[in-house]
Amino acid sequence: MINGILNIYKEKGYTSHDVVARLRGIAGQKKIGHTGTLDPEAEGVLPVCLGRATKVCDMLTDKDKTYEAVLLLGRVTDTQDTTGKVLSERPVNDPDLPGGPVTEQKAEECIRGFIGTYDQIPPMYSALKVGGKKLYELAREGKTVERKSRRVMIYDIRIKDISLPRIRMEVDCSKGTYIRTLCHDIGEKLGCGGCMEQLLRIRAGRFPIEASRKLDEVEKLVRAGRLEEILIPVDQMFEDLGEIRLKAQYNYLAYNGNPFGNSHIAHRNPPKANITANRNSPEDSQFRVYDSRGNFIGVYHYDKETGRFRPEKMFLDPEQIR
Repeated sequence: MINGILNIYKEKGYTSHDVVARLRGIAGQKKIGHTGTLDPEAEGVLPVCLGRATKVCDMLTDKDKTYEAVLLLGRVTDTQDTTGKVLSERPVNDPDLPGGPVTEQKAEECIRGFIGTYDQIPPMYSALKVGGKKLYELAREGKTVERKSRRVMIYDIRIKDISLPRIRMEVDCSKGTYIRTLCHDIGEKLGCGGCMEQLLRIRAGRFPIEASRKLDEVEKLVRAGRLEEILIPVDQMFEDLGEIRLKAQYNYLAYNGNPFGNSHIAHRNPPKANITANRNSPEDSQFRVYDSRGNFIGVYHYDKETGRFRPEKMFLDPEQIR
C-alpha cells in the first residue's frame, strides 16, 4: 500500500471527489481521501492522503488557506459565483446606489473592512448538511433553508488589481471560509451586489501551489516508478513535534500500541521552539515516535501522572516491520 500525502493541483472541471476517484485508478488502491472540497470551477492546491496518511485528513482540512479570487461587482447569483442563475444586476457606477457610485477607493475600504473575525452564513450551494441532506441537494430542489452563521477569520486581503467591476484579490483565511460568500457579502455592503468569477487556492496549510502536481503528471511518475519523488511522508506533517527513537529491544512495545517509559528511549529531541507555547517542557509535549530502525510509528504524548508516553495516533505500516 502507498502511504503518504500528494500535493495535487486540482484543475477546472474536476470535483474533489473526481480527483480521488482518478487517483485510486492511478495508484491502484482504494484508501485515498482529500483534505478540503474545492468547487468544480475552482483550481489549485488539494492535498490528498493515501493509505495510512488518511488518518491526518481532518488535521490537514483544519489548516488555514490562501486564495486568489476575482470578485465581479454588480451581479448577484444563486450560487454566489458566475456559474449560477443571475438574480439581479446593477452597474457599479449607478448614481442611485445606497452609497453612491462604487469607486476604487470605496471598494478598497469596503474590502479592508472584512479583515478580522467575520460571521459568515454558508451558501445554499455547499456541501454542508442540514437534517442529513447536503445543502446543494436542497438548493437543486428549489428549497432554501435557514443556515446558522459561522465565525471565520480573514487574516489579510491583498488587492492585486482593480479594473471595475472586477477586483483581483488574495485572501488569507481560516478553515471553513467561503470565498464565494465573501465576494457576495462585499457586493452587498457596497450596495451593487457581487459574486465570485474565479478562484485559485494557492496554499493549504504547508502545501504551496508551486509544489503541486496535476493528475497527468502524477500518472506519468507512477508509470515510471517514481512516485516517491513527490510523495510526502506522513511524519513530515508532525515535523515540529519532538522526536523519540526507541531502543531496539523495546520496539515491540510501540508496535503493539503500548505505552513506554524513559528507560525505553534511545534518544529524544525536544519540540521546535515555535510550537512550545503551553508546552514549556518535554513532559508537556507530543512526540513523533520511531523504532530503532527509523520507522515512523505514530504520535505519542507524555502522561505526567504515570510518567509514560502514550499513543495518540498510530501510523505504522506492518510491512515495515516484517
